[in-house]
Amino acid sequence: MNRKTFLKNSAILGAGLGLGGFFPYKQVLGAAQTRITILHTNDTHARIEPFSNSAPRYAGMGGVARRATLIRQLRAENPDSLLLDAGDVFQGTPYFNKFNGALDFEVMSKMGYDAVTIGNHEFDNEVRGFEEVMDKARFPFVSTNYDFGTTRMGLRVHKFLIRQVAGVKIGIFGLGVDFENLVLPHLHRGVTYLDPVEVAADTTAHLKGYHRCDMVICLSHIGYRYNDNRVSDRVVAQQVDGIDLIIGGHTHTFMPEPELFEKPDGSRTWVSQVGFAGIVLGRLDFYFDRGRQIASVRNHNYPVTDGSTDSGTYAELISLISVDGGAAGV
Repeated sequence: MNRKTFLKNSAILGAGLGLGGFFPYKQVLGAAQTRITILHTNDTHARIEPFSNSAPRYAGMGGVARRATLIRQLRAENPDSLLLDAGDVFQGTPYFNKFNGALDFEVMSKMGYDAVTIGNHEFDNEVRGFEEVMDKARFPFVSTNYDFGTTRMGLRVHKFLIRQVAGVKIGIFGLGVDFENLVLPHLHRGVTYLDPVEVAADTTAHLKGYHRCDMVICLSHIGYRYNDNRVSDRVVAQQVDGIDLIIGGHTHTFMPEPELFEKPDGSRTWVSQVGFAGIVLGRLDFYFDRGRQIASVRNHNYPVTDGSTDSGTYAELISLISVDGGAAGV
C-alpha cells in the first residue's frame, strides 16, 4: 500500500489507528515492575485475505498473514502477552461459505490465540455447525452468560479461564449478545441467553474473591454503546465493579483509545474495541507494581497493512488451504 492510500484509510478509521496513549494510575510510575501486553481483535468475520486494493473502503488492509506477523513481532518484544478475541469469527467472506469456520480456527490456532468468546455469528450454521468445526480450534473458548445446556458446544466452552502471566493471576470471562431479534431460535436451539450484567457481577466477584485474581478481563460481544436500553460494554463497565478490562465486539467500533470508567469505590474499568475484519490489531500494556496492582496503562492500535507481513508467515498460513480449495485436515 502506498503512502497516499494508507493516509486515506487512516482518515477513515480515525486518528487513533496507529497512535498510542499513556494513562497513569499512580503518581509514582517508577514503582511499576511488570508489564503484561494484551493483544486483541474482534469481529474478524472470515477475512482471510486483505481487502482488495480497489475496495472503496479499507483498500488493501487486513489479511491473516499480516496479522500473524505483527503478533509474532509484538510477542517477541514482550513474551508476557495474551492474544484475545471478542467473537464473530464466522461469516463475511466466501471462505466461511466453503469451510464453515474450520479454516479460521486453524489459522487462529497457528497464531496462538489464548482465548476467544462466542459471537452471534458463531450460530449461523446452527449449534451443530459450530460443533462440527470446534475441534479445529487449539485454543479455549469462553462464554459466561450463555447456558449451553446438554449441547456438545458446552463441552468446549469455558465459563471462565485463569492464566498466570509473569506472576500476575488473570481471570478471563466472556459475554454474548441477546439472541432476540438477532439469532433465529432454531439456530441457537439448546443454548440460553442470561443477563450479562448479573453474570458479569457474579463472575468477577468469584474471580477476584475466591480465586484472588489480580486482574479480570471480560471478552464481550454485546456491543460498545446503544441509544436505547440494550445492555452494552459501557453499561457493564458502569454497573459492575472489579472488571479491569473489557475487550469488546459486535458493533464494529473503531476506538482510537480505550475509554476509562472510574467507580466510586476507586476501581477502574477500561473498554476497548478495534473495528472489524482484522484490519486493526489492538494492544494494551498493563504495568503492575510489586503488589501486583495496576500502576499504568499504555495503548497502541496497529493498522494491518502490506508493510506488516513476511513471505514465511504467508507461506505457512496459506499452506492450510489445499490446491482444491479444502482446508487442511478438513
